[in-house]
Amino acid sequence: MSEQEFYVHETAVVDNGCTIGKGTKIWHFSHIMPECRIGERCNIGQNVVVSPQVVLGNNVKVQNNVSIYTGVICEDDVFLGPSMVFTNVINPRSAIVRRDSYQETLVKKGASIGANATIVCGNALGRFCLIGAGAVVTKEVPDYALIVGNPGRQIGWVSEYGHRLNFNEDQLAVCPESGQEYKLDGNSVIRIK
Repeated sequence: MSEQEFYVHETAVVDNGCTIGKGTKIWHFSHIMPECRIGERCNIGQNVVVSPQVVLGNNVKVQNNVSIYTGVICEDDVFLGPSMVFTNVINPRSAIVRRDSYQETLVKKGASIGANATIVCGNALGRFCLIGAGAVVTKEVPDYALIVGNPGRQIGWVSEYGHRLNFNEDQLAVCPESGQEYKLDGNSVIRIK
């Protein structure tokens, strides 16, 4: 891919062997390592590290000071807030090499992770979920779930626009911004319109 198809700030480092999509922007002091795949129209903020074999879909927004470690996969339209943290080993030790113990973390389409949140590896974050600032996610997150606190706990549901959903007696809710309709079915939310 030619450099004209994406932007790299002069202070950023992009290693050989990575794939970067059209319209992506990589800002000051960031490091993109080999064998990672970054989709189209992504924005990689200042002081970001993207490790080998990381996959970022299209339109992923990575704010400043985020390290995305091997084992992380972000689908399209994911938002990673400032200084949020991924892990990739459950039991790290300085004196023990655990490169063969990396665990996968899947961040599904449209999910947003707030500033300073921590995502413990080996979990999947559901479609359009919203992880609050400073939350510590230690388990799977359902689609549309609103997670806050340490350890992270679910306190509600959000729309694809990020608005809190208030369900009526028929287990239906409408997003105030988009008019989209949602149904609560047990411990899951389904967009119906």
